[in-house]
Amino acid sequence: MRGLLLAAAMLGTVSAAHAADMPDLPVLRGGFTDGLSSERPNWQGYYVGGQAGYGSSDESFSGTNANMLAALLDHNVIQQMQVSQWNLGLGKQSSRATGYGGFVGYNAQWEDVVYGLEMSYLHGSYGGTSNAFKELVSGTTLSDGAFHDVAVTSSASIAISDLATFRGRAAYAWGCFLPYLFGGFALGKADISRTVVVNDAVSANGTSWTQLQPLSANDTQHNHMIYGYTAGLGMDVNLVGGLFMRAEWEYIRFTSQVDTSINTVRAGLGYKF
Repeated sequence: MRGLLLAAAMLGTVSAAHAADMPDLPVLRGGFTDGLSSERPNWQGYYVGGQAGYGSSDESFSGTNANMLAALLDHNVIQQMQVSQWNLGLGKQSSRATGYGGFVGYNAQWEDVVYGLEMSYLHGSYGGTSNAFKELVSGTTLSDGAFHDVAVTSSASIAISDLATFRGRAAYAWGCFLPYLFGGFALGKADISRTVVVNDAVSANGTSWTQLQPLSANDTQHNHMIYGYTAGLGMDVNLVGGLFMRAEWEYIRFTSQVDTSINTVRAGLGYKF
């Protein structure tokens, strides 16, 4: 028993001396951990860039000219035919267009989380036009003792040339990538035109007609400011230094006289100072 204890003590002494003579290994000194970069991308600061986009605009013209037609026919005998309540068929229209512009903003970064404020601008040609026509002959004489053949022509259009959105951004830094979500307030500059023409012919017997003077109303607004909201998502990718590229989708809704929605996909190049 005493021999076994003496042998174990001698073996432990030799092993310790051998271990002391061995060179340090990285795994023992944390070499693998030190070899990995723990530095986070620096997205904090001001930035500016340019962008180009392609998208579609969808307009709903339903009811756009209803108040204009009602005002035009106020106290007119043909209102007995409920002309101002006719469904004139001004419906939905869609179009596609390209645009170009820029953006400027500021990022604040806490570890991997990035928050920011940004203004984005796009110049293009978004909008559409809708036309409608309806004609109806009264089944009986009206209060003036005559039959009426009434035809209404209605049209409306909107052309949006400039879009500006003011957004709050929330993003997460993942390597050189910065995926983000945003939402905010939208402004637009638009030309809006609305026209209504009412043609009325009268007859005492329903066979021989006399055309009356047409009634018309027109409302045209140039460079009219419209308001709405925006939301979307995108990704910034750091290229080198402060240079980054961007891919983005944005949705804008304007609830003006013509309800308009615009969807665009955009590509951009920016620089963070």
